Amino acid sequence: MKVAIFFGSKSDTDTMKKAADVLREFDVDFKAYVISAHRNGALLAQTVRQAELDGAEVIIAGAGLAAALPGVIAGLTTVPVIGVPLECVNPGKSNGLGGMDALLSIVQMPSQIPVATVGINNAKNAAYLAVEILAVKYPELKEKLCDFRAMLANDGEQNGGKGIEL
Repeated sequence: MKVAIFFGSKSDTDTMKKAADVLREFDVDFKAYVISAHRNGALLAQTVRQAELDGAEVIIAGAGLAAALPGVIAGLTTVPVIGVPLECVNPGKSNGLGGMDALLSIVQMPSQIPVATVGINNAKNAAYLAVEILAVKYPELKEKLCDFRAMLANDGEQNGGKGIEL
């Protein structure tokens, strides 16, 4: 396993699955865990230690509301942690903050315990960042990433630097 994906609630599965999809695209081995930092801290600590032993080199952690999960994990390991702030919306109810609470909780980590942070609900970008981090060490992954970036540059949405009429 190269990447461990953590999130605190099964209700976040659809959003966090987007990270898994990107990792699959790049053939990056990963494992996912649903563990709440608030409800089961002992199990979280044990699982983070085991993920390190199993070879996790990057951790993606999605959390909403108080969004403690990425920060707690960062405090438990020296493996890079990428936080995904999640918008928590229950059917028919919303916390009214649209994920801004989670974003601010994750991005405002105390000094010396950083968490890289992507946009609200942007688990895909967390996975792309994980791939970039791993590509520093794995030449075959760097090649796939470079090919992917070349494809993006040629995707037809750009017009070669020529002006367009609006």
